[in-house]
Amino acid sequence: MTKQKKLLPIASLLLGAATWGVTWYPYRLLEQAGMSGELSTALAYSIALLIGLILFGKQIRFSELRDPAAFILLWINLSAGWTGIAYVLGIIHGEVMRVLLLFYLAPLWTILFSRILLQERLSRQGYAIILSSLAGALLLLWQPGSNLPLPNSYGDWMGLSAGFAFALTNVLIRKDQQHDIRLKLLAVLSGAVLTGFVATLLMGSFSGITHLHTHGWLILAGTGGLVFFLCILLQYGMTHIPANQAIVIMLFELVAAAIAAYFLTEERLTARDWAGGLMIVSASLFSARINRD
Repeated sequence: MTKQKKLLPIASLLLGAATWGVTWYPYRLLEQAGMSGELSTALAYSIALLIGLILFGKQIRFSELRDPAAFILLWINLSAGWTGIAYVLGIIHGEVMRVLLLFYLAPLWTILFSRILLQERLSRQGYAIILSSLAGALLLLWQPGSNLPLPNSYGDWMGLSAGFAFALTNVLIRKDQQHDIRLKLLAVLSGAVLTGFVATLLMGSFSGITHLHTHGWLILAGTGGLVFFLCILLQYGMTHIPANQAIVIMLFELVAAAIAAYFLTEERLTARDWAGGLMIVSASLFSARINRD
């Protein structure tokens, strides 16, 4: 792909990353209004799915769901579904920047999935990235007096698992060159809808829908539109940019999130958090060089 042709997918990923960096805030507003993260995820993605069906329904070739390669859409559906719900629950119940830094261990998982699913060979930089990512994670997660450096909160676990699922989704979207971007978009959105409603049912948190006032419904509608816009941008960028490079561009989300968190919350990272996060971010930046070897 020429530099001019790469410019649009790179711009799409940058804009998508900036948008994703502030989507945590409306979900927190909805949670404060009495709607659980599980239900707000399901409804927001339902709105986004409805928009997608209205705009693209006639252009989508649903017959492709019967072809032998359709199984990959199922895996995209499942991994994207967990990404959506885990990300929202993490940013609602955890510290925004800690959750996002754990989420951005995704380059580590992307390297592994790219090797398995895309046969992208691991270079010397790849091994360095693995070590740097793991060292950063250990520093971020270690707590005085603890025996193992494991996530110490529900939000941390959700952020970590969301990054794992996001990396898998990223690689699967890159691998699936047989299906139209719109069909992959519906797989992503429907996965989050399904996962969100299943989680809501298991948690018994449907009652939040009756307590939401008009301004809450407006926030929910806006969030659904934002999710649709975000998915379009990310789907396009991930389809045309190598997986390891796409995850690096997505680091711009951290900049947007840090600025938003500074002005909208009172959360502050410790020096150890910053040090671990810097190692993770550095590993992500170097992962862009993997595909050059």
